[in-house]
Amino acid sequence: MAASSTKQFKNICVLSGFHYGKYKEFVQAAVDLGRVIAERKLHLVYGGGERGLSRLVLEAVFTRGSQVLGIIPKPMKPLVCMSGPPIGEELVVSSMQEIISEMMNHADAFIFLPGDLVTFEALITFASWAHLSIH
Repeated sequence: MAASSTKQFKNICVLSGFHYGKYKEFVQAAVDLGRVIAERKLHLVYGGGERGLSRLVLEAVFTRGSQVLGIIPKPMKPLVCMSGPPIGEELVVSSMQEIISEMMNHADAFIFLPGDLVTFEALITFASWAHLSIH
C-alpha cells in the first residue's frame, strides 16, 4: 500500500463579501464555518473587513479562542471596518495586490463564501496559482 501524504493545515483563509445577502443559509453557514475552524484549533486569516459574512466567521472563531489575522488594504479600511480597535491582529497593506501576496504567505488553505468581484478575483488568482503549483 502506498503511503498517503496529508498536510496539516494550521491557518485557513476565508474570503467572502461584506454583505449578508438575502439568503439566511449563508449566514448560518458562515457561523458554522467559524465554529468548526475554532473547534479544530485552526487560525483564521481573512480580508480584514468587519461586515457581512466575514464578520460572522470572524466572531465565531475569535469568541472561541482561536487566533485571527485580518489583512486589509489601507484604502478599504474606512469602508469595511467598524470603528474601534480591530478584533484580533490586523495587517494593513498598501494595495489589493499586496493583500493577495500576504494571504498566500499566511494561509495554508483557502475557503470562499459568496462574495463580490474582489472575492471572485481572489478565487481566480488562488486557483491559477494552485494550478501552476505556486501555492
